[in-house]
Amino acid sequence: MTDSADTIISLYQRHATAYDQQRGRGLMEAHWLDRFLSLVPTQPSVLDIGCGMGEPIARHLIERGCAVTGIDSSEPLIALCRERFPQQAWQVADMRELALDRRFDGLIAWDSFFHLTPDAQRQMFPRFRSHAADGAALLFTSGPSHGEAIGSFEGEPLYHGSLAPAEYHSLLAENDFAVVDHVVEDPECGGHTVWLAQRTA
Repeated sequence: MTDSADTIISLYQRHATAYDQQRGRGLMEAHWLDRFLSLVPTQPSVLDIGCGMGEPIARHLIERGCAVTGIDSSEPLIALCRERFPQQAWQVADMRELALDRRFDGLIAWDSFFHLTPDAQRQMFPRFRSHAADGAALLFTSGPSHGEAIGSFEGEPLYHGSLAPAEYHSLLAENDFAVVDHVVEDPECGGHTVWLAQRTA
């Protein structure tokens, strides 16, 4: 499984066009995004971690007045972001090395963070905290329970990892985030397991 985790970056680099074509634009995530936006100021700064090609998540945020900074490890996907949304800030970066030296009103890691191994996920929570302003909202997706799973994209293995819900709760609390809501395999959001939290200090 570790080998599959190590190929995630190259997978999204090599198949960026296919991902762009196949990624749904129907925005089943709208309910969660709007709840996220209800926790942040008007015209907030938002860090989209694993932003892909900027659609539909970043587009939804931009259309609602957010100043978006997006990072993704796939250079072709970031190129699409820059082409489509040139007024926003886009950067090729590995989220595991995230160090932007600034804080945001909101952070999102939707369908991206769960491509990290459990150990790498644990190490992300201090990075979330260091990029979160006081009161910042954090929205991310995970698996429903601790474990690893291999899907498939363009005929290649697609890695997913997850911690147990209790460990996510602990990591959030240790890094000054309070859970606002958590739904396991939300039937109204395509079966996504979703976490919405807010920085408390």
